[in-house]
Amino acid sequence: MENKSVEAQLKGIVTRLFSEQGFYLQMQPDGSVDGTKDENSDYTLFNLIPVGLRVVAIQGVKAGLYVAMNAEGFLYSSENFTTECKFKESVFENYYVIYSSTLYRQNESGRGWFLGLNKDGQIMKGNHVKKTKPCSHFVPRPIEVCMYKEPSLHELEEKPRSRKSSGTPNIHEDDVVNQDPKEQDGS
Repeated sequence: MENKSVEAQLKGIVTRLFSEQGFYLQMQPDGSVDGTKDENSDYTLFNLIPVGLRVVAIQGVKAGLYVAMNAEGFLYSSENFTTECKFKESVFENYYVIYSSTLYRQNESGRGWFLGLNKDGQIMKGNHVKKTKPCSHFVPRPIEVCMYKEPSLHELEEKPRSRKSSGTPNIHEDDVVNQDPKEQDGS
């Protein structure tokens, strides 16, 4: 019976996520996340694994890491599946798909924090992305349907947290500091 818990039980997809900004979401081997125009890059392949009702885990196929959002709105990659790796998948009124953190949102307004790429293909802070702007709009381009083992929060190892899983962003500091405020809204 123990094999049952290890068997693949969830139907998900291997896909590329194409942004309305003209970039494919990609995860580099070092876990950094950004956009590329290269539609054939192996780094643009993601596993979309269902982990709840309209909730998915987004895992880079090559890197084997999960996309996660921390309490400051920065995207980072995580070796382990955590609650910061859960994204609500919604179809927006223009038929694009938007991904919002299930854990974090604006305190006062309750507005969600979204996955987004700016017009240069750089990842944006989730709390600066609006669901009505092109920066948050993606079209999944499915490659194949796969069966996945359910990511489990119970599988987390009790060890000192590494930088990669600490919530520290895996982005270049100058990408955030030098962003023009007009670019923040994704227009």
